[in-house]
Parts: sequence; structure tokens; C-alpha cells
Amino acid sequence: MSEGRIQAAHHDGAYVVRLEGDVRLTLCTTIDDYFENMFSDPDFVSVWVDLCDAEGIDSTTLGLLAKLALNVKSRFGFQPAIYSCDPGINRLIKSMGFQRLFALHEELCCNPEDVSEIPTIEGSEDIVKDKVIEAHRVLMGLSEENRARFKDLMSVLESG
Repeated sequence: MSEGRIQAAHHDGAYVVRLEGDVRLTLCTTIDDYFENMFSDPDFVSVWVDLCDAEGIDSTTLGLLAKLALNVKSRFGFQPAIYSCDPGINRLIKSMGFQRLFALHEELCCNPEDVSEIPTIEGSEDIVKDKVIEAHRVLMGLSEENRARFKDLMSVLESG
């Protein structure tokens, strides 16, 4: 698998966020900070997530995506779109309940020319740990299955 990275583009308040490669917790600070900056844009009108080039997504990243969808719904009143054309990624996001959070599109994504890579933000171990815990709390709040799935991990994270 190739190293994960995040790219994004926006125009007139419409945002596209593309996750590529094997996206892991090492990008959690970058992803979370980008989402916060996006929400502070007074012209923000929409966002969709492109997973078509994602090879793997860990649970921390899934939690941040769930947090994105929940914030968009509560703050702006709509469901963001998520595009994924990989059957394995589709099974993963559906197993987390993402079809309730996003307008799920299982077809090929367009390839915007104006997409640029977001610089990676290094986070301290404590900041990364806090973001991992927050992301998993969001996932656990989506379903009883997720609560059971991540209960032991959360016990370890919160005790350490």
C-alpha cells in the first residue's frame, strides 16, 4: 500500500476532500485542522469526500469522517456526499454506518484539476492521542456494533 495523503480543492465555498493511499492516524491532526478551517469559511456551502484512490482507512480516520458528517448535518443542515468505488472500502464504510451519515456514491469520482495536497501537520503524542480518542467516540456513538467493536481499544487509550 502507498503512504496516505490528503488533498483538497475548493471553489466558491464548495469543498472536495480526497484521501489517497493508506490513510492512518498519522494524518489525524492534518485532517481535523483542515475540517475546522473549512467550517470557518463564511462561504462554505458544500463538501464531498473522494475515497476512490484510498487503499486503506483506519478507524481514527473513519471517526474524523463521521465527525465531519455530523458537524455538516448539525451546523449546515445537509448530508455531505462520499464517493468510493472500491468494494472493500465500501464494505468498511457501510459497516461503520456511513450510509446514514453521507450520501453514498459507489461510482467513479471525477478528477478535479485544481486539487492540491494539504501539508501534513505534525501533532504531539498527546494531541494525536486526544484526536484518536475523539474519533473513536464518534464512531462508537453511531451504533451498538461500533460501541462493542471499539470498547476495549477505548479502555486502553483512556487508561494510558
